[in-house]
Amino acid sequence: MTLTQDFIDIGAIEDVPVRGSRLVKTHAATIAIFKTVDGDVFAIEDKCPHLSGPLSQGIVHGSSVTCPLHNLVIDLASGEAQGPDGGCVKTYPIEIADGRVLLKLADTLSEKVA
Repeated sequence: MTLTQDFIDIGAIEDVPVRGSRLVKTHAATIAIFKTVDGDVFAIEDKCPHLSGPLSQGIVHGSSVTCPLHNLVIDLASGEAQGPDGGCVKTYPIEIADGRVLLKLADTLSEKVA
């Protein structure tokens, strides 16, 4: 992978807990970085489409996260709500290079990693 100015280094892959998350706060949004049991890493906006619940505090299962407020299940790859519920959250491209998590932000700047 070629690192460009569009990608930012947000930390080491081992800093993202399995079945857990870390947050990246930008001027445009708070982004949750998730790592699954299989080691896949995803980045989505940390706001449930239902009532803006903190998805970063949800339960990760497979490649989905369940909102801690109302049990809405979100597919981490697509950002789409699963089942009969509707809604979608923004997803962000992510790469892993040399053990580092690289996040692609379109016209946003990182403020800090929580």
